[in-house]
Amino acid sequence: MPYLLALDQGTSSSRSIVFDQQGRIVAMAQQELPQIYPQPGWVEHDPCVIWDTQLATARDALAKAGLDASDIHAVGITNQRETTVVWNRKTGQPIHHAIVWQDRRSEPVCARLRADGKAELIRSKTGLLVDAYFSGTKLQWILNNVPGARAQALAGELAFGTVDSWLLWQLTGGSDDSTRAHAVHATDVSNASRTMLFNVHTNQWDEDLLQWLDIPASVLPQVRPSCADFGSVKADLLGAPVRIGGMAGDQQSALFGQGCFGAGMAKNTYGTGCFMLMHTGEQFQTSRNGLLTTSAAQISATPEFALEGSVFVGGAVVQWLRDGLRAIQTSGEVQTLAQSVPDAGGVMMVPAFTGLGAPYWNPEARGTITGITRGTTLAHIARAALESIAFQSAALLTAMSRDSVANGGSPVHELRVDGGACANDLLMQMQADLLGIPVVRPAVIETTALGAAYLAGLGTGLYAGTQELSALWQAERTFTPALGQEQALARMAAWEHAVRQAIAP
Repeated sequence: MPYLLALDQGTSSSRSIVFDQQGRIVAMAQQELPQIYPQPGWVEHDPCVIWDTQLATARDALAKAGLDASDIHAVGITNQRETTVVWNRKTGQPIHHAIVWQDRRSEPVCARLRADGKAELIRSKTGLLVDAYFSGTKLQWILNNVPGARAQALAGELAFGTVDSWLLWQLTGGSDDSTRAHAVHATDVSNASRTMLFNVHTNQWDEDLLQWLDIPASVLPQVRPSCADFGSVKADLLGAPVRIGGMAGDQQSALFGQGCFGAGMAKNTYGTGCFMLMHTGEQFQTSRNGLLTTSAAQISATPEFALEGSVFVGGAVVQWLRDGLRAIQTSGEVQTLAQSVPDAGGVMMVPAFTGLGAPYWNPEARGTITGITRGTTLAHIARAALESIAFQSAALLTAMSRDSVANGGSPVHELRVDGGACANDLLMQMQADLLGIPVVRPAVIETTALGAAYLAGLGTGLYAGTQELSALWQAERTFTPALGQEQALARMAAWEHAVRQAIAP
């Protein structure tokens, strides 16, 4: 049986998963990724640690599976999006830490773009709102603030990439003097669409956007479909050369892994943040409700799109309970603690630790906990923390359904879920209750990695098409709403009131 290896480089960890042809997990390895916080609002990673941990997990996953590299049909790559790496083409070494998608340091640049009246033009070209979330302004910050960087870039000595490009460079050539000439500097459309430098209508880097952000085109990677020939892994890394046939940003990869290939199908990934995407087919839809339009993973040169809403703090709120409040020893304890009380006792938590994402888009908002009384316990706060994940995701789906109806479609009728936190049954039931539609958890919840594996399989001829992949998708459990519509609406109204309090100066 042929096997597929997915490299899943996330915000908090690097993972590698071996799948069989049926999409079943054979073996998995994971290493935590250290976070670097130079000052408030700044978040960084060490690109060399990203690479070292990713390679180590790939080797570990093969060893656990009892397989050699020659048993692997193809490799797929999926990654934390927007996180920005710049490296020297001659040495292969990064010139600065990677600036993570959560980082807010380039907000002043975004404010200037908005003040200069560029926001609507940028949105029409990219589908994105002007925000420090995206890669372009992070890249500009590095070029302007690392000594000598801009001069090196103008001389053609630097390469920019999101994490997928950085991994691809290392896998195909890297910093080895004998192989660096063969290193592939490329990305896929789904990652390129998150840079705020890419025209999603033409699938090309946009000259106006590069000029407005003062980015030299020489630093940019080549853009390919998500199913493409991305070169081969160097033989000495895994023991034999392996083709790299697929690449996509983590959320588009999860949409693909969930079998959401058609317009109107939606998924939500519960990770460090929460990311909801609804496929819109070949139709570019501009949201009227605070969502982004993004390129979906593409198996050909034909553009495909999705509406997306991003919650900046999802599962990270549980990490905060563990590491900040020390309310729990392990993340898995939060469900038991939350279930020890029947409700949150009137407590509402808005975890705006780094501002609020969609549909609010308020970078100045900060986290709040309201409704505390003398009777409030850690259990109430834990339950409110879990509820905050469900509330934020429900706000996204409401916005998504409104956009769908406005564009002649229908409201979302089912939400497919994945990511680590979707294993929490209490959270998934909360989600179904607030949404009023079924929440469906698949048999394989590692759909981000699965999407990369499927893309690699498609790109190298292992699968005939998306119909074959649709037949492989299986549900593990469906959570149906147990809360009346009026109660759900009342709860959402209370949430929106809490958000207004978090936003208030």
